[in-house]
Amino acid sequence: MNHDLSERALILAPVGRDARVAAGMLAETGIASTVCADIAGLVAELDQGAGLALVTEEALLTSDLRPLRQWIGRQPPWSDFGFVLLTRRGGGLERNPAAARYLEMLGNVAFLERPFHPTTLVSIVQATVRGRRRQYEARARLEELRQSENRYRRIVDGAEDFAIVSLDENGIVTSWNTGAARITEYAEGEAVGRAGDFIFTPQDRAAGVPEGERRYAREHGRAVDERWHLKKSGERFWGAGVLIPLDIEQGGYLKVFRDGTAEHEADLAIRRLNESLEERVQARTAELEQAQEALRHSQKMEAIGTLTGGVAHDFNNLLTPIVGSLDMLQRRIGSERESRLIAGALQSAERAQVLVHRLLAFARRQPLQARSVDLAGLVRGMADLVDSTSGPRVNVGLAIPTDLPPVHIDPHQFEMAILNLAVNARDAMPGGGTLTISASAETIVAGENPELCPGSYIHVRVADTGQGMDEATLARAIEPFFSTKGIGQGTGLGLSMVHGLAAQLGGAMAISSKLGEGTRIDMWLPVSADEVAVEGGPVEHPSEDHAGTVLLVDDEPLIRMSTADMLEDLGYTVREAGSGEAALETIAAGLRPDLLITDHLMPGMTGTELAARVREALPLTPILLISGYADADGIAPGMPRLTKPFRERDLIQMVTDLVGAGTGA
Repeated sequence: MNHDLSERALILAPVGRDARVAAGMLAETGIASTVCADIAGLVAELDQGAGLALVTEEALLTSDLRPLRQWIGRQPPWSDFGFVLLTRRGGGLERNPAAARYLEMLGNVAFLERPFHPTTLVSIVQATVRGRRRQYEARARLEELRQSENRYRRIVDGAEDFAIVSLDENGIVTSWNTGAARITEYAEGEAVGRAGDFIFTPQDRAAGVPEGERRYAREHGRAVDERWHLKKSGERFWGAGVLIPLDIEQGGYLKVFRDGTAEHEADLAIRRLNESLEERVQARTAELEQAQEALRHSQKMEAIGTLTGGVAHDFNNLLTPIVGSLDMLQRRIGSERESRLIAGALQSAERAQVLVHRLLAFARRQPLQARSVDLAGLVRGMADLVDSTSGPRVNVGLAIPTDLPPVHIDPHQFEMAILNLAVNARDAMPGGGTLTISASAETIVAGENPELCPGSYIHVRVADTGQGMDEATLARAIEPFFSTKGIGQGTGLGLSMVHGLAAQLGGAMAISSKLGEGTRIDMWLPVSADEVAVEGGPVEHPSEDHAGTVLLVDDEPLIRMSTADMLEDLGYTVREAGSGEAALETIAAGLRPDLLITDHLMPGMTGTELAARVREALPLTPILLISGYADADGIAPGMPRLTKPFRERDLIQMVTDLVGAGTGA
C-alpha cells in the first residue's frame, strides 16, 4: 500500500464548510487528507488506503450505509479501521441515542462534539493515526509469522535444515537423518551406535550436560537444547532444538535441532548494540546536562553583568563631580597641608575610577579604543614590566612567534589584563614557580567553540605552576568581587575584567585549573584585517583662554555644577540645562552656543537625539558627548566623546580639539 495513502485522513462532510475547515486544520499539522463527496466515494477511497475517516453525523443520517458496513465487515483480522464522528450533540449514549447505532456499525469510533477546539481535533486524529500504525505493524508481524511458518514447514518437509536424531534410553544414537549429517558433518554410519554426546563440547560433557538434558526431559516432558556444539571438523555451531522423551515403557528420546549460529550471533550483536546504545544515550544526556549548565551559568553571568554595569554607571556619575571639584581645588588652594589632603583624595578617587573601569570591563561596557595591534611586539615590550611585577622567585617565559597576524584589541586594556593575570599567578606561587605567556594563530570552525564565531583568532595563554583551584573555586572564579586572597589583597575583579574584555572585543576566555597543578587562562582575540596602526607622538595643546558660550546639558545637578566651573575657568560663559528638551527651548529662545556639551543617557531625550536636533538647527556648532557607559548604540562613530569621570585637563583637551577644528563633528 502506498505510504502516502495509508496514513491520510478521509473527510466526509458534505454540508457547509466543515470539510474545507477540517482539511485546513489537518494540513497545518502535516496530515494529508482527501475530501469525499458521499458514502460511495468514501468506500472507494478506503479501498485505496487510509489512516482514518473523519465523518460528520449529518453525512450518515440520510445515506445508504450498506456499502460502508460491508467494507467494515470485509476488514482483515489485523484491521480495526478508526472513525472520528463529528456530532452536534454529545457522543455519549445518554445524550445521543443515535451514538449506539453508530458505535455498533463503525466499531472503532471516537465521538467529537461540535463546536470543538482545533487542538482537540488534531489530538484525536493523531491518536487514531497512531492506532492505525500499530495495526499496520501487526499486519507486518502476521505476515512475518506466516512466511516463517511456511519456511519452517518446507524445512521440516525437506528434513535437510533440521537434524532429527533418535536416542535409546541410554543416550545411544539409533537414527541419524540427512539434516543431521549435513549440520554436523558426520555421516549416518559414523553416528549410529555412538553415545549422542559426541557432538557436545568437552566442557559440557565434563559437566554432565547430556545426562542432565535427558533427566530434565523425562521429568518435564521436554528439554531445550541451545548451546555450542562441535562439528566433525572441530568447528563450533550453535545447536538450537529440543529433546523429547519417546514411549515411556520402551524409553528413548527424539532430538531435533538446527544450526542457529547466524541467529545467535545476530542476537549477540543486537545485545552489544543495545548496550552501546545505552552508553551513547547516557553520553548524550551528559552533554545535554552540560549544555544546560553552561546556559544557566551564562544567564547568571549576564544578570550579574547587567547589575554590575548599572552600579558602575551610577558610580561614574558620583565620581565625576568629585574628581572635577578636587582637581579645581588642587589648583586654587596654596596651603601645603590642604594640597596634600586634596592630592590624597584625588588619588583615592582615581583608585575608585580604576575599580569602576574593572566593573565596566566585566559588564562589557568599558570604553574601548580597539585598533589593529602587533600583539607579539606589545607583549615583548611589556616583558620587563611583567617580570618586575611577578617578582624574583617567578621565572617568566615568553613563547610568542614574531609572524603572528595583527589583532583587534585595545592595547592599554590588554596590557592591564596581562598584568592582572601576572599578579594572580605570582600570588598563586608564594614559593616561586614558572609563568608562561604564549600565543598562536588559530582558525575556529562552526561548532568548535560555542562562545566564538567561526573565523581567525590569536590564542593567548597565560599559565602558571602555582597552587591551582578546586572545582568550587573554579566555578566562581570570574564572578565579580569573588576572591580567595586575604582582606585588602585584591578586589576580586581581575579575572572578571579579563573575561569581560575578551567578550567585548569579540573573543572569549576560558579557565582550567587543578588543585596543586597550576592554572591556565586561555584568551581568543579576533584577528584584524587592518594594517597595524603607527602611533604618533603626543599632541601638545597650548594653554590659551577661551571665549564664547557653552550650552551644558546634564540631568545630574552636581555634574553640571562641577563641569560648569571647569568651563568657566577656561573663560567660557556657561548656560545650563537639565534635559534635552530644556536645551532645545533655550536654543529656540535665541541662544547660539559656541559649543554644546551634553550627557548621553538622560530621562526623556538622550544626548544623541539632542545632538541630532541641534545639528539640524545649528550645523556648525561643535558637540561633545559625555557618557559613563561604553554602550555606543545610536552614537555616530565620529561623535566626540568624553568618558566619566574626567579631570579638568581631559575636558580642556577635548574642548581645545573641538573648538580648534571648527566643526560640529
